[in-house]
Amino acid sequence: MKIFAETERLILREILPIDAEPFFEMDSDPEVHKFLGTKPVSGIEEIINVIRFVQQQYIENGIGRWAIIEKSSGQFMGWTGLKLMKKYFNNQINFHDLGYRLLQKHWGKGYATESANASLQYAFEQMKLKEVIGMVNVTNTKSNRVLEKCGMKHVESFSREGVPHHWLKITQDDWLQLRNTVN
Repeated sequence: MKIFAETERLILREILPIDAEPFFEMDSDPEVHKFLGTKPVSGIEEIINVIRFVQQQYIENGIGRWAIIEKSSGQFMGWTGLKLMKKYFNNQINFHDLGYRLLQKHWGKGYATESANASLQYAFEQMKLKEVIGMVNVTNTKSNRVLEKCGMKHVESFSREGVPHHWLKITQDDWLQLRNTVN
């Protein structure tokens, strides 16, 4: 098991088959999908395939979403991290997208921001990326706020399958400047 990052409360590690049941609980919840434009999964087999897909991304791209594990309990809380986007969004291709998804019982406790910040640190310090993108449904004010708290700036809005989304970005230089201001 590879651990990519740790924070005060979280371990961010590769997603594993042992995560299938809580992952299914998360992705079968209609509220989790409210702003995603996707439908909840209906069977654990779908999640097993998603886990295989993410594990293949680790091999092919050197990166993929990570499991969020609560340090104090060892529980799977959701996923976070970077994904290399190989299909066109907003006239862009081959960019790293920052994302996260949590079980509803963990919403509103700062875990999304904490895990997103750790993901950005990994992106810029370990991977030496020049920029990271975030795509968020315009009406998802809480996720927009998470990315803004991480230093991402709104660049423009675009239509993703007919739904307005914000395109946010943070560059390595902006992230370093933000880190130096905080420290």
